[in-house]
Amino acid sequence: SLVWAATPGMLFWKSRDISLHPLNLSWVFGYNSSLAVHSLMDGEERVLLYVSSHVVVIHDILGNKQYHLQGHTNVISCVCVSEDKRWVATSDRGPDALIIVWDSYSGVPVRTIFESHPEDGVCAIAISQDAKYLVTISAGTVQKVCVWRWTLPTEEPICSTELQPEFGCQDYVIFNPQNPHEFVSNSKTRVIFYLWVRQSQFWDENPAWLLSPQTFKCLVGQFSQSVFHFNNTQALTGTSAGKLVVWDMDNPRTLPEELPAKPHGITATKVVSMQQESLTVLKVLESCVVTGDVKGQVKFYDGQLQLLTIYSHDNVGPIRSISFSAILRDPPGASPDSSQPFLTSWSDSSNSVSLTLNRNFILSTSDATIFHVATDSTNFERITKEAKKAVNAIACHPQEPLVAAGSHCGLLKVWDYKETQYLVSRIFTEAGIQCLCYDPEGYLLAAGFTDGSIYMLDAISLQSICDKFQFSKGPVTHISFSHDSKYLATADENHSVTVYKRVLQNGSRCWEHLAGLESHYKPIRSILFGVHSDSNEPRLLSLGEDRQLVEYDLNSSIKDHLVVTHRDRLEQAAVPLCLAWYPQLSTESFFLTANNSYKMKLYNTTTKMCRKTLLGPTYGSPLEKIQILPRTSSADPQQHYLVFITKDKVGLQILPVDGNPHKSSAFICHPDGASDFATSHDGRYIFTAGGKERTCMKWKVNLPALDAAAFLGGEDLIPFYNLLDGGREGKFFRELEDYFYYVQICSQGIDTMENRQVSTHIPLEEIPSVMRAIGFYPSEEEIEEMINEVRFSKYADTGEQVTKISLGDFLKLYINHRPALGLSMKTIQQAFQVLGYDNEKGDKIIDTGDFLSLLQCRGEQMTEDELAECLITLLGRRPREGGSEQDTCDPTGAAALTEEEIPAEITAEVFVADILGLPIAK
Repeated sequence: SLVWAATPGMLFWKSRDISLHPLNLSWVFGYNSSLAVHSLMDGEERVLLYVSSHVVVIHDILGNKQYHLQGHTNVISCVCVSEDKRWVATSDRGPDALIIVWDSYSGVPVRTIFESHPEDGVCAIAISQDAKYLVTISAGTVQKVCVWRWTLPTEEPICSTELQPEFGCQDYVIFNPQNPHEFVSNSKTRVIFYLWVRQSQFWDENPAWLLSPQTFKCLVGQFSQSVFHFNNTQALTGTSAGKLVVWDMDNPRTLPEELPAKPHGITATKVVSMQQESLTVLKVLESCVVTGDVKGQVKFYDGQLQLLTIYSHDNVGPIRSISFSAILRDPPGASPDSSQPFLTSWSDSSNSVSLTLNRNFILSTSDATIFHVATDSTNFERITKEAKKAVNAIACHPQEPLVAAGSHCGLLKVWDYKETQYLVSRIFTEAGIQCLCYDPEGYLLAAGFTDGSIYMLDAISLQSICDKFQFSKGPVTHISFSHDSKYLATADENHSVTVYKRVLQNGSRCWEHLAGLESHYKPIRSILFGVHSDSNEPRLLSLGEDRQLVEYDLNSSIKDHLVVTHRDRLEQAAVPLCLAWYPQLSTESFFLTANNSYKMKLYNTTTKMCRKTLLGPTYGSPLEKIQILPRTSSADPQQHYLVFITKDKVGLQILPVDGNPHKSSAFICHPDGASDFATSHDGRYIFTAGGKERTCMKWKVNLPALDAAAFLGGEDLIPFYNLLDGGREGKFFRELEDYFYYVQICSQGIDTMENRQVSTHIPLEEIPSVMRAIGFYPSEEEIEEMINEVRFSKYADTGEQVTKISLGDFLKLYINHRPALGLSMKTIQQAFQVLGYDNEKGDKIIDTGDFLSLLQCRGEQMTEDELAECLITLLGRRPREGGSEQDTCDPTGAAALTEEEIPAEITAEVFVADILGLPIAK
């Protein structure tokens, strides 16, 4: 097998150009600096292992290659590596949490443990010295400790125990290197020793040691990490006060086969003051105790805790992890010998004893910097410096293979993504970077900051070309250039749009503030530049969660006065989330929106009339941002694709959009939330920013794979039949056919004796009746949009209106307009939260009088007779004769009509079950 024949470094021999997926992870920028970085290989093949979001990255630094271990759907919470550097164990937190053991030689996941800690996932993990056992600690309030023999095909741990909440969150664990049956864990305040003997027998060796200042008459501090001493009779715990707590065992440990019937006692015998600075890392390696601290110092001690040597550098921040090379380096003047000890001593000309280390090591710091330390020269080589706060901004150069990413820590970095080489960076200390945009000419890079400022930067050097602008009162959330680079528009968290204009001063180009306007009353989701159809002048629109699409007149705008030409409400109930210009696939021009109900809508760019509603991609959360994928020079001019991100996924959609689910595909990119994305100028790559995950990812686009998936999904109506309950042969479709033909009978007259004219079409006016008959209850506005969608479907091409609809087109119309996730009790409960009040039991209720008044006076208002007719039908009573035609907000008639059937107080459950007569899912 691949695992049996694998050798170190074999990963990077593989060719990864061939893939069956539409999107393939190609490179990862940044890493999770709260987890350890491990050295897998050193010397001529320097290889690191670290975690980025839900991916384990094996990075060949000198060869400039990455290999990605992908299997987790949540952000990886902890990682450990075996002593021989071959086996890697990872775990995560969240739904469907996994533990995966990987072979680092072949990249193969050799063992996956499902539902190990299903409630909360894992917060600490360790692997034994012999690489046979794993220990995991869950992340819940009541933590569970489990020991696994991962080489056995069982989903159950060998043994487990639960910890009391007062022990604190045990977030670090490590095995005794000389006894895999023994391990220690600690929280900030407690240290727990464990001994497991056989299945069903598991002991805490000591009930969670808690040390107070009175224990040793000194301040101990918070615990950081614990280790077992190499003498096998002691354990050590580092603290935030720069001290080591020494734990003594009653008697020496025995071999696993000779374990006693009960655990030994553990006693904290002394606290050794090592230094003033907080200790963050504690390791034991061969005959040395190694510490790392908040000042970036690495210190080596002997078994008696006497200082041997120090490695330090001014630019090293608080140390997060230390990982030693597995390769022994020869000391000066020594002959190669793999049996040499880790430390070698020799005498210099002064007859004083010095020490040299035989292993280089990797340092990672909490401020997201990785160093390689060559121990023969005390040389600290910085391998990378990444973002230590959220990465929310990313942008691609319009002509060159450059990608820029900005972080809330103020770090702005630019890479050559073709060669995956870091080029240039700049750190802004005043505020964090929130958004980025290159101008279409590629000369400028505009950056929006969390303090509302705007910087105009040279695209190559990242130096400011003018003073910063400070006209936004809140963090800048969106930034965009016009197609001719004459205007720059921004949106901020205060719901304002601000426009800047390029002007000539003294013969040179510069930028000035034009005007700003608080044009929305809810967060702005998109700002979009376009081009007027009758001229080459820029066109600016903004879309907000207030459902308003606002268009601005840039030509008429003057200093401090931004002119609005149109305000249009796009949605009735759903919230629009993103906006993009639709490719010119017909004679009519559209822009495309996506809302929080998983619907995509096409609007005429001139009239703003909704021309089509379509089912969008449904991948767990609505589309957050969309963009048309740039075409390559060899691409079919009629073939277009849409790029999108959801809360945690990146995906592609084949255009034109028609509701076919097989025409889209999505992949998890950032489980904790994707904040932004950008596409390369040639459409070959997509870049995603991971927000608080502090990472960016480069995805290679493989369009033939997406086209193949769409083809295999079927043509014409086949994909839509599969979206129906039971499919083409199911009961639902047969009922739909019956209703369809019953409408034809009704339109020709039920009592007629003439021959029936069977048709494949029904009049447009019958669409609402059939929709309601099959369980979809659209509002009056939705009915109007459906009828207009069909009526004007061919108007732009033929100038004629459509008056009837076929069964196949009706099926598509139904699937595209019905609620994507079906009827939801949660939606009705949310409405009662807004409209109702709390009764004595704490339930949200609506008074019957208020209920009837709301239906007649708010939203799509019903007349009293319409309301009475509906309630009589729903409650199973016959309609009264001589109904009034008046349209009034007085609910007394309907209330009197139904006072016996409707209770005085209506809850969401009463409304659904007793009034609408629908079943409530349990």
